[in-house]
Amino acid sequence: MYSIGIDLGGTVIKAGLIRDGKIIGFKSFDTVSKDLTPNLPLIENAINRLLCGKKISVSQLSGIGLAFPGIVDPARKTVISTNDKYDDAREMDFAAWINRRWEGVSFRMDNDARAAVTGEWKYGAGRQYENVVMMTLGTGIGTGVVIDGKLLYGKHFQAGSLGGHFVADYRGRICSCGNRGCVEALSSSSFLPKIIREDDSLSEACRKQAESYDFNRLFALRREGNADALAICNKCMDVWAAGIISYIHAYDPEIVILGGGVMQSGDIILPYLQRRIDSLAWCPSGKVHLTVSELGDNAAILGIGYGLHDRRDGTCF
Repeated sequence: MYSIGIDLGGTVIKAGLIRDGKIIGFKSFDTVSKDLTPNLPLIENAINRLLCGKKISVSQLSGIGLAFPGIVDPARKTVISTNDKYDDAREMDFAAWINRRWEGVSFRMDNDARAAVTGEWKYGAGRQYENVVMMTLGTGIGTGVVIDGKLLYGKHFQAGSLGGHFVADYRGRICSCGNRGCVEALSSSSFLPKIIREDDSLSEACRKQAESYDFNRLFALRREGNADALAICNKCMDVWAAGIISYIHAYDPEIVILGGGVMQSGDIILPYLQRRIDSLAWCPSGKVHLTVSELGDNAAILGIGYGLHDRRDGTCF
């Protein structure tokens, strides 16, 4: 049997055809709107092209999974809350939409960061562990948590998934969630232009070009010895470290997995974070190991697809 995993990114949507824990077909495309409704035909087309490309009938499809960037009720298959991404999704009946197009196919959905940690836990860097935290560094910052071999959900399905909104500085910048000083507000890609413009210690030239920087460019400049890039990268890494230390104290993981495009500079980021965490985290039983995602952009696709062939009702794990 085959399954389909959909990862709803803020600017790119990815779809994977899965068999035996491996992606055997893949499609990705840019979003056409901040609302989800205009993107649904593109998702439908991607799924149909994946099936047609491998000559797979709907009867061979065990399920479709959707990894969504917000707080999700996986039992009811609904979106509880969004944060300026796909806000119209809160009113949608995803299961009905799926059934109208691929009748009888099972459907499940979950938070995208929780789906990503599931992928790494079952197929990637966390597969030897029963206590795992994954931190995804991207447009925003997301987390997923496995404790004692079980995904963490909580009463309202938000436990473990809001690591980007742990407070690193209670007097800090206002976040998109409405809180102040969140890890995301101090160190994510979406806030990077504001981070640069508001830092008086940076050169005027750097601050004027704030909109032109992303983390890949900044880490490349850091390698060249650029002082502004060094300062920006180090400050953001200090915030990431503060977040990870809070996750370690809260969840007591064996391993912390870091994902997202910024980890192309993992040779800089991992040693820096490991040194800081080893120095500052309270871990009397032993240091917590940091590592880079093995599955990269495919983690959420594989994670949301996991178990569909066993759990035909699409309920959460």
